Amino acid sequence: MQQQGSGSGKGPFPSNKDKDPQRGMKTLSLVKGNQHFCFRYQVGEEQKVLESLIEMVNRRELPFDWFDAAVLSHQLGQHLAKEIKAYLPKKAA
Repeated sequence: MQQQGSGSGKGPFPSNKDKDPQRGMKTLSLVKGNQHFCFRYQVGEEQKVLESLIEMVNRRELPFDWFDAAVLSHQLGQHLAKEIKAYLPKKAA
């Protein structure tokens, strides 16, 4: 799955519209047995990723459950924390 940002500049993160499109891309990955789930998304599109995880849990034909969604949402939270940390002022030495 790959989500593309709208480039509107709305929300807490700056627009990547005029920048390298790969720069704002993030990846979530989960290996479960012989299955490999990989989600690529644009910074700012985290809500769509969460919605997709819920949709996948509800699809009975996929070997994807709530624990899997929790693991990937934890990864998503780690990515968000890293993005937010970049906006915090640096500690004075």
